[in-house]
Amino acid sequence: MSTPLDSFPRFPLAHLPTPLAEMKRLREALARETGNRLPRLFIKRDDCTGLAGGGNKTRKLEFLIGEALAGGADTVVTTGAVQSNHARQTAAAAAAAGLSSVLVLFDTVPYQGSAYRRSGNLLLDAVLGADVRIVPGDADAGAVFTAVMDELKAAGRTPYFVPVGGSSAVGSLGYANAYLELGAQLDDAGIGDAVLVHASSSGGTQAGLVAGACHRGRGPEIGAINVYRSDSDAMAEGIHALACKTAALIEAPAPAPGAVVLDHAHLGERYGLPTEAMRRAVELVARTEGVLLDPVYTGKGMAGFIAQLLAGTHSRREAAIFLHTGGMPGLFAYEEEFASV
Repeated sequence: MSTPLDSFPRFPLAHLPTPLAEMKRLREALARETGNRLPRLFIKRDDCTGLAGGGNKTRKLEFLIGEALAGGADTVVTTGAVQSNHARQTAAAAAAAGLSSVLVLFDTVPYQGSAYRRSGNLLLDAVLGADVRIVPGDADAGAVFTAVMDELKAAGRTPYFVPVGGSSAVGSLGYANAYLELGAQLDDAGIGDAVLVHASSSGGTQAGLVAGACHRGRGPEIGAINVYRSDSDAMAEGIHALACKTAALIEAPAPAPGAVVLDHAHLGERYGLPTEAMRRAVELVARTEGVLLDPVYTGKGMAGFIAQLLAGTHSRREAAIFLHTGGMPGLFAYEEEFASV
């Protein structure tokens, strides 16, 4: 069946559709903690997209790499934190497409674990053959990117720049498509009243989901856990603007002003720093469902999802779905947090 995304350049990378699995044992565990009614619980397994450990960026990179190839690029440049899941998947996508990759990683997370700067995603970046450049967290990002792009052009290369998280309107097309995919899965399962909750950071995933909802014209409702910034209102405004651009690309109605919903109570001290609620959520899901989350995104996202369920936020729903956006390699970079498990 054709979709509004068929007209965009796309390089196939992901194993789709990703599974939608019911979490019966997690529901049983949470039911013992609360007197509130719990909906059926599901997990959308976008950690199973298949590219170098999987994750949500693979969907975005199908469209971003497609655009890069269509423009004649031979090198992909992107950025993130030292343990960026996005950078790891970008390096893998570039390798699969026969492109070189340069990863500009900002040392912004003051985590002092011994493995943080040698294991996890950083190790995989090296295995994937990326040109990894770690710069101080307070460096002028614009100046750094300009210098890298100028250097590559001077060497006769044709670089294509992918923003942090792949969060552009083109990248967000991947999650407009994911929303339509999930909607079809829910229709097939006969589930009509559902909410989809995920960890939100650079905003491209949430913007794409919101744009996809505008195209579909019906549920599931979208909610997100802010794991990225303390200025949640400004973050929501930026995501809404990106959702509007993405919706325009697929000729969908513009999102309503309140379409971007962010729960900001689970960030903790700051991005990338562990919380006790995150650690408990990672352990609980691992021990009830055999599913591994990560410390930075899905762990905090699941902590927020569980808090909402225990508070009865979704008690009237038929189903509540958690979007697993990947990031499991990050567990190895935070080994001290789980060393006593």
